Amino acid sequence: MAAFLTTGTVIIPNAIPDEGMFPLSELSKAGLKKAGLKISEKDIYNPGSIGLVDALVQVSGCSGSFVSPNGLIITNHHCAFSAVQLASTPEHNYLENGFVANSHEQEIEAKGLSIRITDSYEDVSKQVLDAAANLTDPAQRIDAINAKRIALAKEAEAKDPTIKAEVSEMFIGKTYVLFKYKTIEDVRLVYIPRQNIGEFGGETDNWVWPRHTGDFSFLRAYVAPDGKSAKYAKENVPYKPKKHLKVNPNGVNENDFVFILGYPGRTFRHRPAQYIEYQQKYLLPYTSELYDFQNQQMELAGKDDKAMELALATRIKRNANVLKNYRGKLKGLRNIDLVNTKIKEDQELAQFIEKDAALKAQYGTLMSDIDKHYEQVFADAEKELWYNNIYSGIRSLQFASLTNSFKDALLAEKSPAKRKQLFDANVENYKKQLLGLHESYNLAVDKQIAAHMFGQAVNLPANNQLPLLKKHQLSTAEAAAAYSNKVLSSSKLTDFPTFAANQLKDASTFLAYNDELMDLQKELAQEMTPFLATQKSREGNLNKLMADYVAVKEKFQSKSFIPDANSTLRLTFGNIKGYSPVDASYMAPFTTVKGIIEKGNSGLPEFTYPESIKQNWLDKNFGNYLKKDLNDVPVNILYNMDTTGGNSGSPIMNAHGELIGVNFDRAYDATINDFAWNESYSRSIGVDIRYVLWIADKIDNAQFIIKEMGI
Repeated sequence: MAAFLTTGTVIIPNAIPDEGMFPLSELSKAGLKKAGLKISEKDIYNPGSIGLVDALVQVSGCSGSFVSPNGLIITNHHCAFSAVQLASTPEHNYLENGFVANSHEQEIEAKGLSIRITDSYEDVSKQVLDAAANLTDPAQRIDAINAKRIALAKEAEAKDPTIKAEVSEMFIGKTYVLFKYKTIEDVRLVYIPRQNIGEFGGETDNWVWPRHTGDFSFLRAYVAPDGKSAKYAKENVPYKPKKHLKVNPNGVNENDFVFILGYPGRTFRHRPAQYIEYQQKYLLPYTSELYDFQNQQMELAGKDDKAMELALATRIKRNANVLKNYRGKLKGLRNIDLVNTKIKEDQELAQFIEKDAALKAQYGTLMSDIDKHYEQVFADAEKELWYNNIYSGIRSLQFASLTNSFKDALLAEKSPAKRKQLFDANVENYKKQLLGLHESYNLAVDKQIAAHMFGQAVNLPANNQLPLLKKHQLSTAEAAAAYSNKVLSSSKLTDFPTFAANQLKDASTFLAYNDELMDLQKELAQEMTPFLATQKSREGNLNKLMADYVAVKEKFQSKSFIPDANSTLRLTFGNIKGYSPVDASYMAPFTTVKGIIEKGNSGLPEFTYPESIKQNWLDKNFGNYLKKDLNDVPVNILYNMDTTGGNSGSPIMNAHGELIGVNFDRAYDATINDFAWNESYSRSIGVDIRYVLWIADKIDNAQFIIKEMGI
């Protein structure tokens, strides 16, 4: 891997900070040796040489790591969930029953999953910012920045066609880094624990400690026989990684030093008070309530239909994860009163600027400009949230959008012969996309969600009212619900087999078709276009404001500033450590199989588990996976590292760089990590490697996994 060409834009002193998702270029400044690391920092990352980072992968939106020389990857059960769902049928329900492939030939395609490996990166901040240096219009500025980011990525890919490139924003409006990735497209399921292990506790335990979830899965990366990335094919062979992690079956103890490498998603710690207020007042409550409603409808649809239950499982799981996370954030924001803390910080920052003549000349209007920006954001917040969720909420509108786009592309051709040629060349791809949307679709669910969302639209504040409602004379929630029901019921797009058979015979038949759903989607798109243009202009304005905000705040606080997480490879470190979430309580950092048995005694369905777990526990059949001071097999572990979404599946390593667990969650109080991190309440949760090995060995008869990992 190549180091940053310049690193002066990221300021991190030698002192260990009170938070930390460190870019690889800054590891020497992180204080790892002082904290307890026993290996050299160069064993983790050393430009031009092989290090632990070469064992790291990004699995779609999660992290993972190679644990054998034959492309075997360990990640979370919930990270493989969608692929397992797509491979499952009522007859072969891998979600419920698990999956064990005892040979490479038995491994099955993990549809929808791909793997990215960070190859190299370099700071390109100057090139990006120079492209917008002379622009004052906010929309033009953001366009120029984004265009330059795309151009730099394409330039890198042209020089090396084997990589995919992205320019990531490290500090908003200030720091940009070009990342180059190797991509593996053929991923296969190897070993998936059954659902009552991988999801033990369900949503009741999600984001909760103590936890007893076997949230792990094993995948394998495959490439073409010549070693190049290739789509799924029988002749492909296991990928040979540069590095794989050594598994330490002895695990860890309380207070042991640990670290994580992974791809944390997004954090928002370098934002002003108004950003946090927007989250607390608008985005978090709206989204969590909407997703809760959606899940209620989907669960009803799958209640007596196993095939539909499987089809909707991934949507339900993703929604449930987000809504509980958002409610945890709301609780945390209120508990620590972060909005008022940020208000106080911003007031002190404004005073700091006012007292310094040079800073006042450069940043004198900064804080008032931020105020004006968020006044506009708050004014449109409810309409913006409705617009942002309408397509993801109502799947039928996605059918209409895809269909209208295809139709418009055909109509752009004036010649009937060219239209026919274009239709014939693209109709199969259109069918494939439409069928993909139908795989997790239920018309009754969509009608309920549409009625709910259009009912919400009627009740938006006067300044947020939608022109669409006035056009169709929808003044009550009942009228809006009846309208949306009629539109969805009358569309043939909601029945894929019938539509494909009757309306996709040829170009003329397809072009002749239209319905109210397609008209509604066009009206929505027309209505949203000027609003989205306004949002884009605001984004450009905010980009400049936040660059200045971070720059002056660095001067004000004279402390370490670590870039917000943005799905790029980072390291975080800490210790195995319990905590006290509420007064007069202490949460120990290990749970055990005994806790599984205890939860199972509640009789709740989410706490069922395989009978073989109880029998092996009663027989004290712990093998080499016993933690002696607990006289049990440790299941989950707790630690004070700085993680967020995207760290799911990240390897947890000990002081010697050996794998001792897999990160999968945070404690409920730590959902607020996206906005603020604090050692007293920020705790993350992982599955102990000893539990992974015990389940593979004693419960699922998957000893080949243990052998392949060289234990």
